[in-house]
Amino acid sequence: MAAKDDLGRQGEALAAAFLVAAGYDILDRNWRCRQGEIDVVALDGDETVFVEVKTRSSVAYGHPLEAITVQKLARLRRLAAAWCGEHPGARRSIRVDAIAVIAPPGGPVQLEHLRRVF
Repeated sequence: MAAKDDLGRQGEALAAAFLVAAGYDILDRNWRCRQGEIDVVALDGDETVFVEVKTRSSVAYGHPLEAITVQKLARLRRLAAAWCGEHPGARRSIRVDAIAVIAPPGGPVQLEHLRRVF
């Protein structure tokens, strides 16, 4: 389990670095409330972006984005509303993005960013 957690943290760090390099400002990482956790909250211009990061070491069990189900998106919507409720000054247009990270041991990392997954 620790190796999986380390891989997830590595993927989230890579995703955050990717977003910063693309001009986003990171507002929060691993924000938690009773309903769950948001991996990354970022600012892209006037939009607050809630980013779900999925990391795998390979696609042997499917592409990382396949793990983002309808139920997961509904939970992300609730989490985004909760985050906005705790940060009333940050209310802007919002969107949910997803970033897939494939990080094979010793191999090149692949990163895919999907904007507006719902």
